Amino acid sequence: MEDKHIMNWHDHITTDPNICHGQACIRGTRIPVFVILDNLAMNLSPKEILQSYPSLTEEAICAATSYAAFLAREKFSSKKRYPPRPLPKIHTVSP
Repeated sequence: MEDKHIMNWHDHITTDPNICHGQACIRGTRIPVFVILDNLAMNLSPKEILQSYPSLTEEAICAATSYAAFLAREKFSSKKRYPPRPLPKIHTVSP
């Protein structure tokens, strides 16, 4: 995958501990990224989302999905691969 096709979400998404409790929001708004992602997950089109949130732009919606993809990649790539732990022994009480 070439990075030139991935939107630079940094231009559109910010976190500030004084805005929405530090959750990632669209820059210049109080719209959390998860709101956009939830709307997309409910199969709303970007046009429908823009109607509900007129302060958003199509670029902001794309940035939200790029941000989510970034987080998914980071979580996966930072996960250490250890062998699975053995299951704990279950102690039973004899009758």
